[in-house]
Amino acid sequence: MRLGLAKTAALLAAAVLSLLAASAGADGRRAVVLEIDGAIGPAVADYVVRGLKALDPTDTGLVVLRMDTPGGLGSSMREIIRAMLASSVPVAVYVAPSGARAASAGTYIAYAAGIAAMAPGTNLGAATPIQIGGLSPFPGGKPKDDEAERKPAPDDTESRKILNDAVAFIRSLADLHGRNADWAADAVRNAVSLPANEALKQHVVDVIADDLPDLLRKIDGRTALVGGKPEQLQTAGLEIVTLAPDWRVRLLSVIADPNVAYLFMLLGIYGLIFELANPGVILPGLIGGISLLIALFAFNLLPVDYAGAGLVILGVGLMVAEAFIGSFGAIGLAGIAAFAVGSIIMFRGAGPTFGLSLSVVIAATIVTGAFFLLGLALLLRSRRRRVVTGSEAMIGAEGEALEWQGASGRIRVHGEIWQARAAQPLEPGARIRVTGRKDLVLTVEPM
Repeated sequence: MRLGLAKTAALLAAAVLSLLAASAGADGRRAVVLEIDGAIGPAVADYVVRGLKALDPTDTGLVVLRMDTPGGLGSSMREIIRAMLASSVPVAVYVAPSGARAASAGTYIAYAAGIAAMAPGTNLGAATPIQIGGLSPFPGGKPKDDEAERKPAPDDTESRKILNDAVAFIRSLADLHGRNADWAADAVRNAVSLPANEALKQHVVDVIADDLPDLLRKIDGRTALVGGKPEQLQTAGLEIVTLAPDWRVRLLSVIADPNVAYLFMLLGIYGLIFELANPGVILPGLIGGISLLIALFAFNLLPVDYAGAGLVILGVGLMVAEAFIGSFGAIGLAGIAAFAVGSIIMFRGAGPTFGLSLSVVIAATIVTGAFFLLGLALLLRSRRRRVVTGSEAMIGAEGEALEWQGASGRIRVHGEIWQARAAQPLEPGARIRVTGRKDLVLTVEPM
């Protein structure tokens, strides 16, 4: 009897110790918050991917992507989703604070999360790919009732491919986590959106939470996919730690802005042109070379239409050529037109969140055109000036006869002694004017 009681007491003590150890372990773990605030681009993707890879499941119980985004680049979105699905730590997407949205690419990221949550007063949806966002899937505008059921795809093959790929992608994410796949497809095809309450009712998201502590309480004990395997979450009491973007991410976000990359490209082109026109100045060449390399790095991260970039470079080249060819402005005007058109279409596939600002294009075109007109005006002015060097500069110059015998002698012009000929004899000291030159002999006449 005593032996049985001792065994029972030992088992109870072991159970209590294990519970205390588990509680202590939970208290030492944390919930890491990564902020996605603004358009999703290369800098945001780098920040999220590196943040997810750096997490250790032994001390991190959950990673929360707190998101407020109008969308962004499809390539950056897919980088983030791949990192989320491969993460060894449970990932939750939380659309917050109130008034935030997860539009376009943000909807895909929410569907890829093990836990999808929203704050009251938020919305998500409008996930149509931007390349066909301006096209209506219904000819003639608003669909009829029977057309709305069929939901025909856009007419051109490329748009259908993009649309069907996006639908298949978001459906696969919905099936992976057991969410509403039909609404997800509708969000892609027809750009529909949902507020938080409706998203919860239609099983688009898993929970509505007022703030992060409320989110951790509500998802505690839920099951989510982690690395492709179901795992029960233990999130109650986790310490909330926010990992802010470092200097590398902030620098990348500046460089990867299409407007900044475009200006770096122009600065690089102008710097190299100035250096080639004035060899040995060095500084413009250095600045131009560095700026051009930075621009090429940014273009490698952005969806650049290289036909547009080629038109910009061609336009600058034509304006430079005008200064040397002198076609009365025809080549220069063609260069300005090519420059403007190329600037407009250079980032046309990036959408409004990563497009080139029209005001930047207009300002750059005006400045470039002004430089062209200034160069052309200086060129015309220089052509009207009197020649001051070479054989032509000697014609009309005045001098003095030094020695003379018959039809030839020596004269002084511009401080130099020349052999000279004249149609009539000259007296030493007489003032003369140069009327011609043959080799090293000048033809002169008396003043």
